[in-house]
Amino acid sequence: LLGAASPLAGLYASNTLGAVAGVLATAFWLIPGIGLAGTVAVCAAVNLACATGALALARHPPHARPVPPRAALPCPARGLLLRLAATGLLGVGYEVLVVRAISQVAENTVYTFAILLALYLVGSALGAAAWQRWAAHGAPGDGLGRRLLLALSAACAAGGASLWWAEPLLQGVQVALGPARMAAALTAEAALAATAFLLPTVLMGALFSHLCLQARSADMPWGRSLCANTLGAALAPSLFGVVVIPALGLKGGVLVIAAAYLALARSRAWRRPMGLALAASLASAAVWAPPLRQVDLPEGGQIVSYREGDMAAVSVVADAQGVSRLRIDNRQQEGSSHSLVADARQALLPLLLHPAPRRALFLGLGTGVTATSAALDPSLQVDAAELLPEVIEASRHFTQPMLAGASPRLRVSATDARRFVRAAGEPYDLIISDNFHPARSGSGALYTVEHFQAVRARLSAEGIFCQWLPLHQLDLATLRSIVRSFQMAFPGGWAMLATHSLDTPVIGLLARSDGGRLRLPALRQRLARHALPQALADYGIDDETALLGGFLAGPSALAAFAGNAALNTDDHPVVSYLAPRITYAPDSRPRDRLQTLLGQVRLSPAELLDGPAEPAAALRLAAYWQARDQFIAAGLSVRPSRDVRLLLAQVQAPLLQVLQTSPDFRPAYDPLLRMALALGPQDRAGARALLQALMARQPARPEALQALQHMNPP
Repeated sequence: LLGAASPLAGLYASNTLGAVAGVLATAFWLIPGIGLAGTVAVCAAVNLACATGALALARHPPHARPVPPRAALPCPARGLLLRLAATGLLGVGYEVLVVRAISQVAENTVYTFAILLALYLVGSALGAAAWQRWAAHGAPGDGLGRRLLLALSAACAAGGASLWWAEPLLQGVQVALGPARMAAALTAEAALAATAFLLPTVLMGALFSHLCLQARSADMPWGRSLCANTLGAALAPSLFGVVVIPALGLKGGVLVIAAAYLALARSRAWRRPMGLALAASLASAAVWAPPLRQVDLPEGGQIVSYREGDMAAVSVVADAQGVSRLRIDNRQQEGSSHSLVADARQALLPLLLHPAPRRALFLGLGTGVTATSAALDPSLQVDAAELLPEVIEASRHFTQPMLAGASPRLRVSATDARRFVRAAGEPYDLIISDNFHPARSGSGALYTVEHFQAVRARLSAEGIFCQWLPLHQLDLATLRSIVRSFQMAFPGGWAMLATHSLDTPVIGLLARSDGGRLRLPALRQRLARHALPQALADYGIDDETALLGGFLAGPSALAAFAGNAALNTDDHPVVSYLAPRITYAPDSRPRDRLQTLLGQVRLSPAELLDGPAEPAAALRLAAYWQARDQFIAAGLSVRPSRDVRLLLAQVQAPLLQVLQTSPDFRPAYDPLLRMALALGPQDRAGARALLQALMARQPARPEALQALQHMNPP
């Protein structure tokens, strides 16, 4: 059979369909079910079975019909090999470009990329099968090859053009399929991929089959044909991903692919009407067509910067109010100028919990605000590891206003965070890991047991590690796996809140390398002697009570919450396969998940604090935690309103009750003070009554008294 020319396309089609089954089975069943090692074992067993079958066939070959001789091939063998290599290069290059373009609208999970690869392979298999059915028995002349190349040039141009409408197509399919479900979302991504992939890949499969038949007619071994095509395909990711996309962009890359297929068709094809029309269309698109990029712009907004990199497109977009947002591939928001205080708190909270840090490491950069906030401490050397160089460049837009002429001791490396942790030399006093989106392909590796253990090995004797987690992008099942994995490396760790946001809650898993607890006297000294230029009160860190007020769970509560959840390991990356569920089909609001979490965990001051007992401080801290939980519960049902009276009708009584529980809880005091000042011009008596209520609950704070004194009597 292998000696026959015509069955080769059928064999190739069968082999490629098997690859489709392997891709889908691996992503949707094998790795989630039995892990990477188990999947490798299954694949090895299947390969062994195939080898056994091949040996049996070799000993007892089936009867093969004689193959009629083919006409001599007019094309030299060297030219055929070059064409096979070139088509392999262009075919995989087109795949690289389309995947990058779709990444700007898809969710970019492991399931996304499995579906994209499967559809690419399905098209190739269908093309080979169609060629086997209708064209294999014709003459192996070059006419069909030229027509296929012209059709491929047009198909790639059309497939690339369809990506300008990727976002409305994806949304339209999702709407047509009904309520948000994971299956519906994956179907929408598959429909988008089929629009760009199906016709070009069908033609690619047919063209490869045709070229192999030509090679066979020239007495060229099948292995040599496959080798040339595969070598070209192997060069494509480096050439198009690393060189073409950053230099020419996605539109330029697609036009290069289409023009290259046209060039392979030889000059005779260009002089025909179809070739001339196609060449004119490509030239027109190069001059007048807009860039092939997806950037969601709010009304009145603008693109501040946009860069196509090796691995992602990074943009900074400003809305009509001047709020800038950093996005990766238009989907993943990495922070904004509106969240500067929250981002800075993610550095300051763990930084101030260490008595005397000298070296800090930040895993992930985002807007750069978190790392820069720490680097403003002149006594601290800060390293940051960021995978995307384009993010490093874009972060300057957010950090330059913070610097104001200062030179923070910040050294940023464009590198993989996991590898940096393992390769770093001296230990760090503080390691802070960004809240990576767990559903994005590759991010789950930063939440594994092995990574957490490597981080602990890189900490100094009393070093602190803090892993921030985006609860608004996590379901509780995935959170349980991450918590249990964290506790395998840091059994004495705690959980804390970065802010009191209900829509974007961020949870921190924090621990000391020695498993010790925190000391109040050391915290007081740290707050009194810190060298940070920031006014800590501006970040809600007035004293040690406010600093510790975000803690919400101790080791025993975290262990009970995690239960027997599956560990996230390098071999069994459960987070990468669990987290996409809530991304595709949210089952609850972030505030509801936060409320559920608060109801399932607990913390006593004794689990957090070490040293001589301070009953008054412990009671004050416990009251602050209780007030925090009341504050969050009060906000669950609040409906935003521009009318201060409607807003006060909802929050005044609950927030005053929060202050009754803990007068230290400024997150309840400050908004009431602002609303009282806003209410003054409309209802002076109501404003005065609210200010007096604030004074009664926080008599030590001067703001309410000053506002009352400046308010004229009614």
